Amino acid sequence: MIPRFKDARDVFFERRFGLFVHWGLYAIPAWHEQILWRGKTKRKDYEQLIHQFNPEQFDPDEWLDMAEQAGMQYICFTTKHHDGFCMWNTKYTDYNVMNSAYGKDILGMLAEACARRNFPLSLYYSCPDWHHPNYPNQGRHHEMFGPRPGDEPDIDLYYAFVRNQIRELCTNYGPIYQLFWDVNVAEHYDPSLNEMVRELQPGILINDRGPGKGDYSTPERHVPEGGAFKTPTEACQALGRESWGYKTDEDYYSHKFIMQSMDKIMAMGGNYLLNVGPMPNGKIAPENQEALGRIGTWYHSVKEAFLNTVPASDMVFRDEIVMEGSARRMVRDEVLLTRNGNTLYVHLYKDTQSNSIVLKPLDILPRRATLLNDGRTLEASVDHIPWAWREKPYLRIRHLPVNELTDTVMVLKLEFDESVCE
Repeated sequence: MIPRFKDARDVFFERRFGLFVHWGLYAIPAWHEQILWRGKTKRKDYEQLIHQFNPEQFDPDEWLDMAEQAGMQYICFTTKHHDGFCMWNTKYTDYNVMNSAYGKDILGMLAEACARRNFPLSLYYSCPDWHHPNYPNQGRHHEMFGPRPGDEPDIDLYYAFVRNQIRELCTNYGPIYQLFWDVNVAEHYDPSLNEMVRELQPGILINDRGPGKGDYSTPERHVPEGGAFKTPTEACQALGRESWGYKTDEDYYSHKFIMQSMDKIMAMGGNYLLNVGPMPNGKIAPENQEALGRIGTWYHSVKEAFLNTVPASDMVFRDEIVMEGSARRMVRDEVLLTRNGNTLYVHLYKDTQSNSIVLKPLDILPRRATLLNDGRTLEASVDHIPWAWREKPYLRIRHLPVNELTDTVMVLKLEFDESVCE
């Protein structure tokens, strides 16, 4: 069981699915949000993009409509990425959206829409800064390759700037659900920063990538092994494989790949933060809209298997999962389980080997077996099976529509009259 905070932060375990938004000047070259580090663009040229940034079609309500339709429960917005450009009206640097061609406080507009719709708002803030003269760019990961002429590297002065900006963000934009620090390359540890955040925003959740101890971990673009997380976890993934910001020729993950990743993370008890990169005009790319629509339709059909449930794989299977068709070979981690009372949910986050699964060591017949995806009744029996002929009968679920539902992740609902997790 993942330990709870036992205070207002426990809302984290109710808000399971969120929208991540990477947006800034990097949407204009549309190659990667780290084009300054990974590409060949010079800082002096990149910084001139401020005069082109004019997202006249930005409508925060369109973003929130899309998120809500997909079943998302909060939004995390990049206030400042590594490039140092600030997407709000900050008084601590001129390198901000108020001095762009757009000239409006984008974060302020988003925060107003979130407040009006009671939609939780989280804020991303990058620790590295490729623009600020005091940040000690030393060529480490996620840093520029040395200071520019005129820079005055000083980590203490830089973090004084960070403190002022974080105070602005936690003071001027209403209730903040989470603070998502990113990449504390300088290893500047100052617990007083998080303490200030908690004083300004009681009940806020803070991740584990900043200058102090956080509340939850943030695996990125990968699914950890195991049947259950041991600590609060929010995994993050993007719809695009190459970039988090908008990319004109992006290589998009398949819808099913995202569903599989999401199903495993959430079945293990984690939350899922899924990213889109808006276009320079402020619109969400059609490919992203389509993907969120498809993923959202799947999520709505199976979300009861995530909400108000606990991971149950370790309790039930104890490393004894066997899939039919495996030639009497023990196969681990082919399915995961979640539980709500006497109801078990079976997550087929990987393609099954056949149209049947055997859930060893379970030998209890459920009173009802249902495919959550479309509500159809499934055949369940407790059978003595040839490849386990020396063993006792086990629970078997047959006639799964594996050749019919090839573009989704199936989740089974098994309702028992007694507990199977004792």
